[in-house]
Amino acid sequence: MKDKRIIVLLAGMALIASSCNKNFLDLKPEDAYTADNFYKTEQQFQSAIVAAYAPLRDVLVNDYFTSEMHSDNTVYQPAPGNRGTAIVQRENISDFLNTSTNAYANATWQHSYTGISRVNIVIERLKASDLNQDTRKNIDGQAKFLRALNYFKLVRLYGGVPLFLQEVKVAEDAFKPRAAVDEVYAQIISDAKEAIDELNPVDKFPQTGKATRGAAAMLLAEVYAVQKKWAAAEPLLKSLASMGYDLLPEYEKVFDPANKGHKESIFEIQFLGGSDKGTTPNPLSFHFLPRSNNTILATGIAINNTGTGGWNTPSTDLINDFEPGDKRLDASIGIAEGTYDASYYLTYSAIKSIVNYMAPEGKVGVPFIKKYLHPPLPAVTGSSDNFPVFRYSGALLLLAEALNEQGKTAEALLPLNRVRERAGLMPVTSTNQEVIRTAIYHERRIELAFENYRWTDLLRTGKALDVINQFGKKIKAEQTFLAPDAYVIDAHHLLFPIPETEVGLNPGIQQNPGYF
Repeated sequence: MKDKRIIVLLAGMALIASSCNKNFLDLKPEDAYTADNFYKTEQQFQSAIVAAYAPLRDVLVNDYFTSEMHSDNTVYQPAPGNRGTAIVQRENISDFLNTSTNAYANATWQHSYTGISRVNIVIERLKASDLNQDTRKNIDGQAKFLRALNYFKLVRLYGGVPLFLQEVKVAEDAFKPRAAVDEVYAQIISDAKEAIDELNPVDKFPQTGKATRGAAAMLLAEVYAVQKKWAAAEPLLKSLASMGYDLLPEYEKVFDPANKGHKESIFEIQFLGGSDKGTTPNPLSFHFLPRSNNTILATGIAINNTGTGGWNTPSTDLINDFEPGDKRLDASIGIAEGTYDASYYLTYSAIKSIVNYMAPEGKVGVPFIKKYLHPPLPAVTGSSDNFPVFRYSGALLLLAEALNEQGKTAEALLPLNRVRERAGLMPVTSTNQEVIRTAIYHERRIELAFENYRWTDLLRTGKALDVINQFGKKIKAEQTFLAPDAYVIDAHHLLFPIPETEVGLNPGIQQNPGYF
């Protein structure tokens, strides 16, 4: 009986289908955009490339876990009353105990590939477009820059990764094996070079926020620095001055949201705070403050960040690395003074300067990242603070490193000391290559603190194992709640595990050694 009902139902459906217009099942609405009719006009391509920038914000919200907190620069505040998965997985990244199922580490992979997928579509569809040559080149250059930037992040964190260079149109194209590290870098270099050729330099300041020739040149120089190709990096870094980039007179002004797109900014992730439709607020200030039922003394508006705060707290080790008189200390780090309740939430009583700070009796002073906090915030959803990816001060320090590594140590002093001079510090005068190398590494840690450079700098300089193991001994003496195996690392920890979901779905992907 059941089989008869099925046959009758199918026969009825066939009758209906045969009696209707042949377009009855055409599911493409004529008044809506589809993949076939969207990529036609300049405005449509401009919208598509803007959409390809958007995943950078998603990456950023997790980026500090895989960079600053995955180093000796920052730590987290304990949450003894909340041992949920979200808290524990974030702590595990900081403690070097994360696994292939860690959602917050894996988010970097996922969002990076989202960006790559979007630019691949733009690049492919541009080839068949009838846009004028200048417009097509500019959009293609932005897309190539974004693809190179995303792959540069992936290859440094995970090693060799699947290399997608075309739009994925069928399921079979979505399952690629891991490419060799050298293959990934070759593609990054190719894309960055094409972006340099196709993009224009900044035409005026403040900038629009889109990628420029300067951003592509800086990216390529960073890649060459990883590969120790110092002679290739040098001219790229020197070219930035001729494009109009320069240091701002005051360090704290670099991060002021009222001063976006300035001469020191080479590329930054854009945010717009507020509650209006279309705003894209930056939530990181809430993440970086001590957990509290009311952060009004720090944020200028009443915010409860007990569910989001307590992360990326400046470590004592970093704070002690600032030289006396360094103006960047007060510009970068503040102190939330108050008392903890039974839930380990801080009741703020004052916001203080970190310079020469001593907690009064009965209170604690908790350091927090200050450089992205400019009260009052425009809304409880977040701030308007952009996040720097490449700054001219970073370019100067990389130039100093490139010169020093080539034996041009005396010449390296000029860019190094330009950065130190703005910070209110005395110039370095030694011409000993090893002394200058150490000075540059120190300067990068301080100047670029909380800009997500520290872990990749430790990898690039070969110092990760020694620095993290030594830091582990210090931090466990301060924070006795840490597990005995926290911050105890060996060579396999120099790469993150490939997300377990990727390994499970794709037989062409082998897990990194030391992970399951």
